[in-house]
Amino acid sequence: MKKIGFVGIGVMGKSMARNLMKAGFELTVYSRRQVSAQELMDEGAAWAATPAACAAGQDAVITMVGFPKDVDEVYFGENGILSGAREGAYLIDMTTTSPSQSVRIYEAAKEKGMHAVDAPVSGGDSGARSGTLTIMCGGDEADVEACRPLFEAMGSYLHYMGPAGAGQHTKAANQIALAGTLTTAAEAIMYSKKNGLDPMKVYEAISKGAAGSWQLDNNGVKMIRGDFAPGFFIKHYIKDMRIAVEEAEKVGVDLEIVRKVLADFEDLAAQGMENDGTQSIIKHYGEI
Repeated sequence: MKKIGFVGIGVMGKSMARNLMKAGFELTVYSRRQVSAQELMDEGAAWAATPAACAAGQDAVITMVGFPKDVDEVYFGENGILSGAREGAYLIDMTTTSPSQSVRIYEAAKEKGMHAVDAPVSGGDSGARSGTLTIMCGGDEADVEACRPLFEAMGSYLHYMGPAGAGQHTKAANQIALAGTLTTAAEAIMYSKKNGLDPMKVYEAISKGAAGSWQLDNNGVKMIRGDFAPGFFIKHYIKDMRIAVEEAEKVGVDLEIVRKVLADFEDLAAQGMENDGTQSIIKHYGEI
């Protein structure tokens, strides 16, 4: 496995593609805006004008796009991956999308003699840059193993979770778990600020004990510094939480905390902050 197509050169995708190139893979890239991929092209990646062209002749095609509608377009559209990829190719969707959509891609790929894996990630922009992402895979286990060299170039933690869609269900559980830690980090920082404490000193005091978390160490520090640049967009987290709520309802689970966090983020998006980072949730509680 040497020739790789990569569709979706955004905040996460650009770093993931770059790490594949560093590992020696030959990349062809596609993004809606060619300028988004210019840095990678300057570093040796080839450009393709459509997802189908990006998939043509490749050993594997990786997608990292924004929303389920984008996944649908790049796989099933007129110039989609399924119309361009060769028989035997591996199709790896690393977008966070619905489990049912991953099953649909898996079944369509199988009909064409291709191998599909759903492999959403966790670790944010920092994990994408450093190549330390956690990757959660669904599909046939043999296909996941065949793609291991690709995953190891992008992440440090690879987990096979089960059949098609299992990776997406695991990512939904991840997004459910972080909803509380992200918002309570914001609440702790705002509480500290309003009681006359130095939030950074509070962070240093509590982060190595039982209150410590990835969200506190990363997004909490960004909140304190007033850094709201997107490592992970609010609009994408809203999408993820909506998927989680919908999937939970199917099995009779009430995600009470997630529904409250979702409403708070939807309020921020309505105020024009959908393209800010998720650490902007602290603005829900007032000025920091």
